[in-house]
Amino acid sequence: MSDWFDETLHEDMALRLKADRVLYDSKTAHQRMVLFQNALFGRVLMLDGVVQTTEGDEFIYHEMLTHVPILAHGRVRRVLIIGGGDGGMLEEVLKHAAVESVTLVEIDPQVIAFSKQYLGKICGKAFDDERTRVVIADGVDYVAACEDRYDLIITDSTDPIGPGEVLFTKRYYTACKSCLAPGGVLVTQNGVPFLQGEELRGTLRILRQNFADASCYLATVPTYAGGPMAFGWASDDTALRRTPLDVLETRHAAAEIATRYYNPRVHQGAFALPGYIAELIGISA
Repeated sequence: MSDWFDETLHEDMALRLKADRVLYDSKTAHQRMVLFQNALFGRVLMLDGVVQTTEGDEFIYHEMLTHVPILAHGRVRRVLIIGGGDGGMLEEVLKHAAVESVTLVEIDPQVIAFSKQYLGKICGKAFDDERTRVVIADGVDYVAACEDRYDLIITDSTDPIGPGEVLFTKRYYTACKSCLAPGGVLVTQNGVPFLQGEELRGTLRILRQNFADASCYLATVPTYAGGPMAFGWASDDTALRRTPLDVLETRHAAAEIATRYYNPRVHQGAFALPGYIAELIGISA
């Protein structure tokens, strides 16, 4: 008999997924990890009752948080990933041969060990790549003390509950600014605006205090229920968010990466916001 797992993130609605087989269920020092097999989405990872990633739709989330800033920037060599212990973001970034180094900062070492063992379809061999450097630390502490400079910082966090809560604070975003190289980009996971509007509004309020350009872009990830998901965008280079289509197409072709969701037209369209999201963050649609 199959079990069902209900996501507990939202008070007034829930995502329900059938577990044909529970593969792992244990608590780490930081959170409860559950992995189960689902006929539609493959292996599904939940942390503290919230869906984090699935083999079936992870490519959407990971492609849009990596290829959008990398191809908009055009000169990304050094990347910092905060969170992302499943390795999916790391694997996607490393598809770009021009990237010279990636530092991944994860607070929970068991997530990385777990992902290597159970989520090979998501992380591939990314943790073994010679360009990869893994740091086990709190992301806020790392950026606060960081002396390195990065062309791109990706916040691949859980929602603002539990260990991920501090990655939505003024202290964190301000410290990220000091870690960026001139013209660098910060992108963030900011939930589903229809259900988590204050999360996105609060993030952009802080980012606008620190960056010349701050906005968001969207992608639809099936297991992140409630409408399109928002990714925060911040940079002091105001032109990057408006990189022309022909430039994106040239860079995408030169990168020679296979993508299932991302393409240059989707890239441009992702910054076109529905009226309710534009109103939420205080801009004209």
